[in-house]
Amino acid sequence: MLGTSINPIKTASSSPSCCSSSYEKRMETMLSLTAFDNCNNSVPFLFSRSKLHCSKTLVTKLPGVRFQVSPGSKFRVFCESKTQELQIRRCSPLLEKVSLSSNDAVVSDEWKAVPDIWRSSAEKYGDRVAVVDPYHDPPSTMTYIQLEQEILDFAEGLRLIGLKPEDKLALFADNSSRWLVADQGIMAMGAINVVRGSRSAVEELLHIYNHSESVGLVVDNPEFFNRLAGTFCSKATMRFIVLLWGEKSCLATGETQGVPIFSYREIMELGRESRVGLTDSHDARQGYIYEAIGSDDVATLVYTSGTTDNPKGVMLTHKNLLHQIRNLWDVVPAEAGDRFLSMLPSWHAYERACEYFIFTHGIEQEYTTVRNLKDDLRHYQPHYLISVPLVYETLYSGIQKQIYTSSTARKFIALTFIRVSLAYMDLKRIYEGLCLTRDQKQPSYVVSMLEWLWARIIAAILWPLHVLAKKLVYEKIHSAIGISKAGISGGGSLPMHIDKFFEAIGVKLQNGYGLTESSPVIAARRPNCNVLGSVGHPIQHTEFKIVDSETDEVLPPGSKGIVKVRGPQVMKGYYKNPLATRQALDEDGWLNTGDIGWIAPCHSAGQSHRCGGVIVLEGRAKDTIVLSTGENVEPLEIEEAAMRSSLIQQIVVVGQDQRRLAAIIVPNKDEVLQAAKNLSIVDADAADLGKGKMTSLLYEELWKWTSECSFQIGPILIVDEPFSIDGGLMTPTMKIRRDKVVAQYKEEIANLYE
Repeated sequence: MLGTSINPIKTASSSPSCCSSSYEKRMETMLSLTAFDNCNNSVPFLFSRSKLHCSKTLVTKLPGVRFQVSPGSKFRVFCESKTQELQIRRCSPLLEKVSLSSNDAVVSDEWKAVPDIWRSSAEKYGDRVAVVDPYHDPPSTMTYIQLEQEILDFAEGLRLIGLKPEDKLALFADNSSRWLVADQGIMAMGAINVVRGSRSAVEELLHIYNHSESVGLVVDNPEFFNRLAGTFCSKATMRFIVLLWGEKSCLATGETQGVPIFSYREIMELGRESRVGLTDSHDARQGYIYEAIGSDDVATLVYTSGTTDNPKGVMLTHKNLLHQIRNLWDVVPAEAGDRFLSMLPSWHAYERACEYFIFTHGIEQEYTTVRNLKDDLRHYQPHYLISVPLVYETLYSGIQKQIYTSSTARKFIALTFIRVSLAYMDLKRIYEGLCLTRDQKQPSYVVSMLEWLWARIIAAILWPLHVLAKKLVYEKIHSAIGISKAGISGGGSLPMHIDKFFEAIGVKLQNGYGLTESSPVIAARRPNCNVLGSVGHPIQHTEFKIVDSETDEVLPPGSKGIVKVRGPQVMKGYYKNPLATRQALDEDGWLNTGDIGWIAPCHSAGQSHRCGGVIVLEGRAKDTIVLSTGENVEPLEIEEAAMRSSLIQQIVVVGQDQRRLAAIIVPNKDEVLQAAKNLSIVDADAADLGKGKMTSLLYEELWKWTSECSFQIGPILIVDEPFSIDGGLMTPTMKIRRDKVVAQYKEEIANLYE
């Protein structure tokens, strides 16, 4: 029923004066009429005064219904006036500036909520391509203007199917153009999205859905929904379901128990028609109170990956995410037209913040998958790739494999050039002052000058060979992997040998650091100060301190302790978990990251003079292994060293409360077999390698790569099945769940120490 304020009206079939009422501006009077046709069937309906006029045919519209009353029809007119409660509509201030302005609200051009960025980007970049999504059906390409309109339509469609401001809506889907529209559409109408990917376990998704008090579900595709249907329909309350991709006919609807299901297209059509109606009708807009979304309002709930415990719901506000959008340009100086390749889960805070940021600079984003990454790097030649260390390790392994399978001459030339380039870059870091040190003592001026002069002379000798290597070897690598400006790495530690290799071949890697609880970026290496081995300087408006784990005393630069951080990007807290919030956030707003690290001392001269203030991480406090001897071991150092071996695919160091360390290793079987053949351990035509021979070979390999580490590995356990997301032993961002691995192989680990 439509409500309108009315004045006395006259019609040919009614008395001259029906009724008259005067109300406040925001109240409505409803006119109820009952028309009787020749069969005496009654049809109640309402219409606005603009539709009540003297004419041969009287027409009005209700959603989905068209009424038509001809002059010959008999009808009676009743007048009853009553007040109707106005609906509140939350709007992203700049994105829906017109709606708020019509409500006499003063709206500035400053971003107050995340979806405000789309208005600015549409005005600046208009018909530039924003997203290319080639792997969904149908494939899609959207400009900035189209993307803004889709977000507005989706937001309006959600309002029509019953989503209210501050409701939680579960968005369980993987990265795609429609994920972006859904994410921003939910935010734009003042609701809170609860995000997760399709590869998570059903039980985990159910826990997230129920714990967050979500009212509905936006799901990726029919196959994923059918996997959830049985559990969710019996153990969760859903107001509605929205399907992003695929056809509703493919859903297992027998288990939905009458829950309405909408396709993406249906939501868009509902929203589009409603927006047209609101634009055309002043009376329709009068039925609402328009409120602006506030910067301190919660925008999203992101449940942590949970490498060591159950996931917690991190409450991130619009202000938290806007800090990232405004301050990441120092790290990634993107320009309009730059191409980015997106492959990480969009729901993850790292990928998400980076996407929001780059869309404010007119970039073109292509969606890819792990399977298609190699081809898409070559095809799209992206300027930037934002990813996790594992991706760069995979690229490194692919390059190494190609070199080692080349002819003897080609292999010799390539490896020689790489060694020269590695040496050249080591010297370059010395004279540029980019070498890390924990030593607080300032080097003498004379020593610094001699080091600088020596490094300059030797580097000058090597420089022609380095330039020749670029021409003969590295250009081919560049054409294969693209990444013409930089690869941005986050979400884990970047091994030093990977860092140095890509630097040597001229592919810039910038390592960053953050947590879901900090939206997530808190530090990153800058293009002009790319200190290898560090995670760079804090980003703007962010404070760091290193404290003693027992006394909480602030430690001086160079001292190792627990990393704490404070800034506008730090979360509001954990949803419905005040205890965990108090444990993570103190009264002064300092977030305990749980990471062990140190801050590089400031030197005015010498090979470290540009490193002052960078953050260096050395592992997680929770990952620390305490041996029965009382010694503390950070396993990350050993694992990174071991992963330099092409024979080792994955490794987890264990040994809590034991006298010595052990390791669980997933071997790279093809490489192990080839190494065994090269060493004549097995015949050249052998198709397999026995467990005993494999163990001996891997133990020698482990010793080779970890001999310089502080602690050595004792016994090793070889497992055939790789740690995977589907198997529950890796997080969706491809980090190994150390506690789950230890739990799964508990008996085998115990046997290692017998």
